[in-house]
Amino acid sequence: MVKDDLLRVGINPWDNNSLFVDLAPAALVEEAVDRHEGKLSSTGALVCMTGARSGRSPKDRFIVDTPEVHDRIAWGSVNQPFTVENYAKVKRDVCQYLADRDLFITQAMAGADRRHARSFEIVCERASQALFTQQLLIRPTEEELRVYRPDWMVLAAPGFRCVPAYHGTKSEACVLLNFREKTIIVCGTGYSGEIKKAVFSVMNYLLPIEDNVLPMHCSCNMNPKTRGTTVFFGLSGTGKTTLSAAEGRLLIGDDEHGWSEDSGFNIEGGCYAKCINLDPESEPQIYNAIRFGSVVENVIIDRSTREPDYADATLTENTRVGYPVTFIPNAVEDGMGSKVPDVVIFLTADAFGVLPPISRLDVNGAMYHFITGFTSKVAGTEEGIKEPQPTFSSLFGEPFMPLDPMVYAKMLGERINREGTRVYLINTGWTGGPYGVGSRMKIRYTRKMVSAAMSGAIEEAEFVHDERLNLDIPQSCPGVPAGVMNPRHTWDDPKAYDDAAERLAKMFVDNAQQRHPGMSDEVRAAGPRPITRSRHE
Repeated sequence: MVKDDLLRVGINPWDNNSLFVDLAPAALVEEAVDRHEGKLSSTGALVCMTGARSGRSPKDRFIVDTPEVHDRIAWGSVNQPFTVENYAKVKRDVCQYLADRDLFITQAMAGADRRHARSFEIVCERASQALFTQQLLIRPTEEELRVYRPDWMVLAAPGFRCVPAYHGTKSEACVLLNFREKTIIVCGTGYSGEIKKAVFSVMNYLLPIEDNVLPMHCSCNMNPKTRGTTVFFGLSGTGKTTLSAAEGRLLIGDDEHGWSEDSGFNIEGGCYAKCINLDPESEPQIYNAIRFGSVVENVIIDRSTREPDYADATLTENTRVGYPVTFIPNAVEDGMGSKVPDVVIFLTADAFGVLPPISRLDVNGAMYHFITGFTSKVAGTEEGIKEPQPTFSSLFGEPFMPLDPMVYAKMLGERINREGTRVYLINTGWTGGPYGVGSRMKIRYTRKMVSAAMSGAIEEAEFVHDERLNLDIPQSCPGVPAGVMNPRHTWDDPKAYDDAAERLAKMFVDNAQQRHPGMSDEVRAAGPRPITRSRHE
């Protein structure tokens, strides 16, 4: 059956090729080591180097412009169109390339709620990437495998090099999504995150249109007693994985979820966590998940002892580990939340040091900050990012959202209204000044604020409205020094804070006007608004 799938997509393996289908993790590790794709660390994890590309390459990601999707896609610098003609060239050459190699095939699914799941058959030239996809996506049950038919095919050929002048790409690498053929091509890059984000992008297109499900770039955990569910939105580096893997909470997933009419569910079956400066005390669950069966990318290990050095950023700041969610002791193995989310947390890493560590949002404020998605891209997440760069990324995941942001924002607003969900904006970025002057918010304080938000204890605090930022800021939080709660009080020069806050407020206004002209007046009014003179003076 797998060979029929390959033939259908255009791959005709030579007779002397081997097809390795759904090998056990141990077998894939053996194959990867034998083929010199990686080495075992002292913890038993498979450590691989991704090559020249150690992060996503947004400029090399395209959607094939077919009539089926042309009027739905939010085309632009993020969702770049690719011609059918050039796609055919890339696909033909990638298929010929793969046909001459041993292939490692994973039959997987996306969507823990099977009512909204899609099946993805991933064809890899590397055993290590097959292990990655097996650990990061959802493994079908034996019964599901007996009747397995892929909805989508994924072709992963990191060793293939595009010729831009011929293939119509921008470099030797590309990620192509073709909704007509239901095929994903990832070639020219060994960074496995491109595979998982391509699958996520497909789900982000299909779920709202076909299933009335809100797809979310978020982590998600659950209270084991009340079964209340919290989702954490945020770009890479803002703390989604770290904060959701909390003691006393059940982890549903760390990156990609769906919000249906009656539940929140994991789209994946694994976690993809950053390893840079990983510490067993502050992030014990992630630290202990790096063991046999996990795939580690670009972490330097000692040649003799094989001990990993998580502080070594020689290759990239974006060191990563992929592992199944079951490696987390308190994980929800079926990936299903018992209820729809009752708390939503937006995580932002403000490199200006202006935003408060926690603030409360009403439904319009939630939609505004969801649409604008202000944060800072942290070092290594994308090619060329060396230090935090303030940015607006719609939906806290714009690179993976094919539809107009308002489609997702309206779905979020409807759910918040219907369920009475509480929403908070939490700054995990800088305090006491901007990047280079201030310091990163202490994670132990952020954990206390997250805990108070989830339990509702934060609602007992006095809230003060900031006119410029248009935010309601609690003045206290259990376990957090009062001086931390108001960002202006953490700066040595309050006037410098006011100037920085004014600039940030203007950035919000300019971004909303330029990039989101369709935003409603009610939502727009919920955002920051510059003032000519500080109200504190």
